[in-house]
Amino acid sequence: MRLLLHTCCAPCSSAIIETLLKEGVQPVIYYCNPNIYPYEEYLIRKNECSRYAAECSLEIVDADYDHEAWLQNCALGREDQPERGSRCMECFKYRLLRAARYALDNGFDTLSTTLASSRWKSLDQINAAGRWSVEKALAEYSDAHPGQSAVPALEWWDRNWRKGGLQERRNQLIREKNFYNQLYCGCEFSVRNSK
Repeated sequence: MRLLLHTCCAPCSSAIIETLLKEGVQPVIYYCNPNIYPYEEYLIRKNECSRYAAECSLEIVDADYDHEAWLQNCALGREDQPERGSRCMECFKYRLLRAARYALDNGFDTLSTTLASSRWKSLDQINAAGRWSVEKALAEYSDAHPGQSAVPALEWWDRNWRKGGLQERRNQLIREKNFYNQLYCGCEFSVRNSK
């Protein structure tokens, strides 16, 4: 398995990465979170992910931060949606589609996300967005390479990262590694909803 692991933050990623490494899977971390607001918060979370990736000797890919594009694509007209509403679904699709495109362009055969470990999020929404993103990226790839006889394989891995003691281990690692642990998902709308 060549796994691209979309990563939202170090607290959500830590126990997952630790488990993967114990299972002999060395993921490449894909940090794509243009939803995070403000930019200073984005940098703190990115730096924590980078610190943990370096500690684990893992490659981390830093996708560009473009909060304005994220707002236009995911939040416009959905500002008043609650957490786990349609804004969240569009946000997952936006970020995971970028990850799926990167995975196809760089020879990965499996895509997953640490979003699935977050208590703030719906596991059903995340998996639906992941499957959609892989299907859309595969269709785009096929359209962009019409003469190519075989489209690369890419699968969505819907492993439930909330089971098997991972939540408890996550909390231990937050303390052990002294991770910055945010109190909201990331966007300005989730800040408002967390108060």
